[in-house]
Amino acid sequence: MNHTLKTMVLWAFATSAFAANPTTYHYQKVGGVNIFYREAGSPTKPTVVLLHGYPSSSHMYRDLIPKLADRYHVIAADMPGFGYSDQPSPANFEYTFAHLTDVMDELLDTLGVKKYSVYVMDYGSPVGFRLFVKHPERIQAIISQSGNAYSEGLSPFWAEFLVPYWKERNPQTEKKARQILTLDLTKFQYSKGFRHPEKVNPDSYMFDQLGLDRPGNDEIQLALFTDYQSNIDQYPQWHAALRKAQPPVLCVWGKNDPIFIPAGAEAFRADVPKVEIQYLDTGHFALEEDLEAVAASMLTFLAKHVR
Repeated sequence: MNHTLKTMVLWAFATSAFAANPTTYHYQKVGGVNIFYREAGSPTKPTVVLLHGYPSSSHMYRDLIPKLADRYHVIAADMPGFGYSDQPSPANFEYTFAHLTDVMDELLDTLGVKKYSVYVMDYGSPVGFRLFVKHPERIQAIISQSGNAYSEGLSPFWAEFLVPYWKERNPQTEKKARQILTLDLTKFQYSKGFRHPEKVNPDSYMFDQLGLDRPGNDEIQLALFTDYQSNIDQYPQWHAALRKAQPPVLCVWGKNDPIFIPAGAEAFRADVPKVEIQYLDTGHFALEEDLEAVAASMLTFLAKHVR
C-alpha cells in the first residue's frame, strides 16, 4: 500500500471513531490529589498519553482524542493546578516539574499503563521527558508538538518575561512574570503566528483563563515559572537518554510559534538522527488550527513504529 493510500485509510478509520469510541471522563486520587483525565479507545490497543501545555489542560486534546481512539487507547490528564484536577495550595503541595512527573507516573501505574507513546506539548514536554529518563523502556514513541527539549528552541519570549525573574525575584520581575497570567498573553498564545486567528474558538483560551483566574492559582503558576529553570538544567540528561534509546520521534511544530521556535525541532537531529519533522504554518497551539494535519501525521507515524 503506497504512503498516500495508507494515510487515507488511517484517516478513514479515525473519522469513523467518533461514535464508536466516545471519550469518557474520570477522576483518580493520586497522593491525596484528585486527578481528572479523559480516556477513549480500548485498553487492549496501544496506549497514547497526551500531556498538555501551559496554561491549558486535557481540554486542548478534546478534538484530537476521537481521531485517535479507533486505533489507540488514549489518556489525557490534567496536571495538578490545571483544568479539572485539584489545585492544592503550594503550602501543601510542591509545584515542581519533578513532582508533576511523579503524579503522572503514579496515575499511569494506577491505571495499569506500562507501555505507551507520549505526545508532549509545552509544559507536557518536561513531564514527558522526565518520564522517558525514568522509564525509557516504557515509552514506545514520542510526538513533540512544540514540546521543547533544547536551549535552541527557547524564543526571546523567555528572556523578556522569565529570565529576569529567575535571576532575581523582586516586585519588578514578578510584575513582568505575572503578565503571562493575563488574558492578553493567553490570547497571544492562541493567535500569534496563526494563519486565521479569527477562526480559533474562544472557548479554548477562555477555558484556560478561567483556570488561571481561580483564587490561589497565580501562586501555583509562579512556583512553576520559577522551577522551569530545572528543566533547562536537565536537558543534557534528556539528550543522553535519547541518544541511548533512539526512540521513534515525530516533531510537529508550528513554524511561527512565538514561545518555542523551530530550532527546537531541528535540534532533535543531533541525538535522534531519524527524527521526523513536519512544520505547520501556524503558532503555538497548533491543534486549534491544524488538527487534521497533526492527527494524520500521528496516525501515519504511530502505524509505522508502534505495534
